[in-house]
Amino acid sequence: MAVVDVINSKAEKVSQVELTDGIFNVSVTPSVLHEVVVMQLANRRTGTASVKHRSDVRGSRKKLFRQKGTGRARRGDIKSPLLRGGGSVFGPDPKSYAYKVPKKVRKLAMKMALSSKLQADDLIVVDTLALEQIKTRDFVQVLGALALENALIITDGKDDTLEMSSRNVPGVKVMRTEGLNVYDILKYRKLVLIESSIKGIEGRLQA
Repeated sequence: MAVVDVINSKAEKVSQVELTDGIFNVSVTPSVLHEVVVMQLANRRTGTASVKHRSDVRGSRKKLFRQKGTGRARRGDIKSPLLRGGGSVFGPDPKSYAYKVPKKVRKLAMKMALSSKLQADDLIVVDTLALEQIKTRDFVQVLGALALENALIITDGKDDTLEMSSRNVPGVKVMRTEGLNVYDILKYRKLVLIESSIKGIEGRLQA
């Protein structure tokens, strides 16, 4: 098992922790990571192109004039696609671009993403990041002590003080264990794990 130093909020070493090789020491295959990242981005995409069809246009359904005897073309209601302001016939509708990759591939990609951070020495384990109050200044001071500018911080559960203190800091994101994903791991330069979150990550990927 890989052994990583555990530091406190002042960047002082306080202990060590063992990381499971089957999760944090997996050989990285870029094509697998690419496949899962593309899936995540496709699932976030929203198809917004849309038109109003005949049933969506507001207007009376009364026939404009009688069928015969006027010498004009036969008309239905005012929402006809042939009339100005009427509904469109073959226009686009909002569509979903979402698709799924097999669960085993998603889990493997997560392990590879975590392993890539450990192999690049971009994984930091902190014993705790407890703030006394919701204060962005205090959070920025902790980042300065840890020499972090672009980082993803993983907590084991809900921490309103930490989450609200960090939300206005650019380049930093605080995320709970259940929300951990391949795209965000690779997006940020450093991955910071609160020590208590490691068991949650291992339990999620070993299940």
